[in-house]
Amino acid sequence: MVYEKIQALREKLEHANYQYYVLDNPEISDYEYDMALEELKKLESENPEFDDPNSPSKRVGGEALTTFEKVTHTVQMGSLQDVFDLNAVEEFVRKCKETIPDICFVVERKIDGLSVSLEYENGVFTRGSTRGDGFIGEDVTNNLRTIKSIPTRLSGEQLPSFIEVRGEVYMPEKSFLNLVEKQLENGEEPAKNPRNAAAGSLRQKNPKITASRKLDIFVFNIQRIDGVNLTSHAESLDYLSSLGFKVNSYVKCEDFESVKAEIEKIGNERGKLPFDIDGAVVKVDKFSHRESLGATSKFPKWAVAFKYPPEEKETTLTGIELNVGRTGAITPTAVFEPLTLAGTTVTRAVLHNQDFIAEKDIRIGDKILVRKAGEIIPEVIKSLSHNEKSEPFVLPENCPVCGEKAVKDDDESVLRCVNIDCPAIRRQAIIHFVSKACMNIDGCGEAVITALLDNGLIEDAGDLYRLSVNDIAALSRMGKKSAENLINAIEDSKKNTLDRVVNAIGIRGIGAETAKLLCAKYPSLERIKAATEAELETIDGFGETLSKNVFDAMQNPHYLKLLDKLEEAGVNMEYERQSASDTRFAGKTFVLTGTLPTYTRDEAKAIIEGFGGKVSGSVSKKTDYVLAGEDAGSKLTKAESLGITVIDEGEFNAMCG
Repeated sequence: MVYEKIQALREKLEHANYQYYVLDNPEISDYEYDMALEELKKLESENPEFDDPNSPSKRVGGEALTTFEKVTHTVQMGSLQDVFDLNAVEEFVRKCKETIPDICFVVERKIDGLSVSLEYENGVFTRGSTRGDGFIGEDVTNNLRTIKSIPTRLSGEQLPSFIEVRGEVYMPEKSFLNLVEKQLENGEEPAKNPRNAAAGSLRQKNPKITASRKLDIFVFNIQRIDGVNLTSHAESLDYLSSLGFKVNSYVKCEDFESVKAEIEKIGNERGKLPFDIDGAVVKVDKFSHRESLGATSKFPKWAVAFKYPPEEKETTLTGIELNVGRTGAITPTAVFEPLTLAGTTVTRAVLHNQDFIAEKDIRIGDKILVRKAGEIIPEVIKSLSHNEKSEPFVLPENCPVCGEKAVKDDDESVLRCVNIDCPAIRRQAIIHFVSKACMNIDGCGEAVITALLDNGLIEDAGDLYRLSVNDIAALSRMGKKSAENLINAIEDSKKNTLDRVVNAIGIRGIGAETAKLLCAKYPSLERIKAATEAELETIDGFGETLSKNVFDAMQNPHYLKLLDKLEEAGVNMEYERQSASDTRFAGKTFVLTGTLPTYTRDEAKAIIEGFGGKVSGSVSKKTDYVLAGEDAGSKLTKAESLGITVIDEGEFNAMCG
């Protein structure tokens, strides 16, 4: 009965994912979905023998990897010939018509993302890989499983015994803007465009980070298929949709005029879609016609990709504003006369740093050329001309807010204010502290924080816990009811786990995921404070820089003062402790390889985790033990080369007592 319940929950959640992420037609509430997911996680945890890598519970990401395995593509993942004007498209259509007069075309949007291959055996997702050079890519299966629009099991009546499809992974506009906002807030170099962001997200070693980026996909081609006969591209797209894939819309066209009309229609959609496109693809529909047309040594003769020119406009740079972020990064922003790009009015664009300004010789008063990078973020391409009023701009040596000396590290191009008491840094730090990803204090927005600071009611985030209803109610536009709600939200935030606190205090480089990794190793504030740099470097995902940042923060009077205030207020400083009384494997990482005499891998994993240990899918210097059975392969070889302790089942049983 338990297995049937688990399967029923999996099917319910997969159907909900399909309705929400593919059809954009949710059938159940977020709350109902979350409750079903929590129930599934609980049942799977209690019954590890029913583990399934394709379970909806795995959508949040699995174990982090140290490397990606290479994948040789059976069918080359080639590219199409790019054309940049409609005359070239007309020539393509003419040549096709000369060879096959009754030929028909399909026109689709060209999604600007990262091309991947997805493989399914008997309807089950088994492997996913990047395009790479078209011949060899990388296995990113675990990361692709985090994309909720990718079905882990195919649906429909006519399932193939095997199918490999090609799709384009992309980052939706909303996800991209959220990522850029967080990067700027953390003083990091923001992603240039959604495509680069999607590519970087898909190749994260930790799938949990990939999951947090909320990627999406459109599937657009069948690479290989067994057991099903299809005759045209349009038919194959409809078939893919019937299997549960998210498929881009398409239009069939008989001649150049209809192809041209569709290209222009798609072009008018740019900037209005929730994802980025950089062109339109024109393909011959029937597969038999494609075979007749053939290919050159580089491209097929049956398709072209029309690339839209970026929309660029001239304007006048009226000023450069300086903003100081939470980490002290001083970011210059161009302010220019309003113009419309991709359907929206823009007046500002980030100038990144002094090197960027100097390289492009951008001066206040110049005529500049602006475009939207990836159809979303405005960027200054170049200065078109100087005039007698043009003024060169150099970032100041001092912070524009507090006046303290600003510095630039040798390995960075960013200028920073290092005054921890800088009003701008303090304000941004509190905004970060109360955000949803941190302490999640609802009702404490930027306007409220600014008012609290201006009225001398708080100096840092720790002072929020000393506020009274009357303090807040006295602020402009804050009634007693709003004040009571905010006090309740502040009180509720005390129950947050330690990882949220660590993320909230704003250690440079520490985000939600790295905070969890830190607290999993050191589940109390006192243990984090006592950790050395060398000990911190043993945490998966922590290098020298991040370890030093954490160590230095735990010695810094500013952070210690803030943490003291939080502790005095009763904020929880503990992480999820091991519930088992015997944690003999705590802090130890095991890798399982080969076939064990009596245990399944899931059973051995459950025993290790029950004693507080961790099971990883790959061998590295941080591995403590490799539990090897018969037919152990490359993992055993690597363990021996690294001098890692290898044990058999008998030795494992002895360790378990």
